[in-house]
Amino acid sequence: MSLVIIGTVAFDAIETPFGKTDKIVGGAATYASLAASYFYKNTKIVAVVGDDFHQEDIEEFSKHGISTEGLQIKAGEKSFFWSGKYHNDLNSRDTLATELNVLADFDPVIPESYQDCEYLLLGNLTPQVQQTVISRIHKRPKLVVLDTMNFWMDVAMDDLLKTLKMVDVLTINDAEARQLSGEYSLVKASKKILAMGPKYLIIKKGEHGALLFHENKVFSAPALPLEEVFDPTGAGDTFAGGFMGYIAKTGDISFENLRRAIIFGSAMASFCVEKFGTERLKNLPKEELDGRIQEFINLAQFDIELV
Repeated sequence: MSLVIIGTVAFDAIETPFGKTDKIVGGAATYASLAASYFYKNTKIVAVVGDDFHQEDIEEFSKHGISTEGLQIKAGEKSFFWSGKYHNDLNSRDTLATELNVLADFDPVIPESYQDCEYLLLGNLTPQVQQTVISRIHKRPKLVVLDTMNFWMDVAMDDLLKTLKMVDVLTINDAEARQLSGEYSLVKASKKILAMGPKYLIIKKGEHGALLFHENKVFSAPALPLEEVFDPTGAGDTFAGGFMGYIAKTGDISFENLRRAIIFGSAMASFCVEKFGTERLKNLPKEELDGRIQEFINLAQFDIELV
């Protein structure tokens, strides 16, 4: 059994109040698969790059035990590129450049060795591509998780609504939840979104944690106060990867275990923002990861007596 992650493997150029980078490796599938690999060792990616993507960058996936058989390399073409500049609060940013390149006509290929997929994470791509991936996996996975964004709500809402009926979990941020539902209250928004198809809804709130909704149940996960935040790029994808990695490791898709998975995903995301790009996710000692997860547990756990 395996965890299959589809998304972008790309180049980013990032500027924050704390510095800037030239082209560095990024993309939803990159962040998510690196995060997942710390919990689950049979992680596989589906993505596309140009021949400007270096072999040593591909080997970074292999170092983490991530299969790249589903990574298409298009000769004579360039990889997807995004450049952005974050404002002082790090919650808002300006996109400086978006070059689709190989992503413009991405047709995902699911290798035969990926057909043992038990857990599927659909990273942020067009809803049509996400549907194609689901249709090309012969047996429906045990859990299908969808990540999307406001852009697809603006330009491909009909396709997005169709995709929502095909997945188990939707993960979006609070602004996207309000846009998708037309409701300001996140509780009201969750009810409308769950009626669209997914069984579970995760609303990411950045530095304010995350919410998990299922039927009439709600779980609120804390955010860890960090001394230094350098770059929020990829934090949501890292969260999703850590979340899915833990689910795949435990094999438990109950509401209670999804609550635990949110803590593990949040811990991975908290590492991601401490350095630029994927730097923090490349060589993370187990002792440090365990310590960070314990910090989250300490934040969320307390004893109280009714008076």
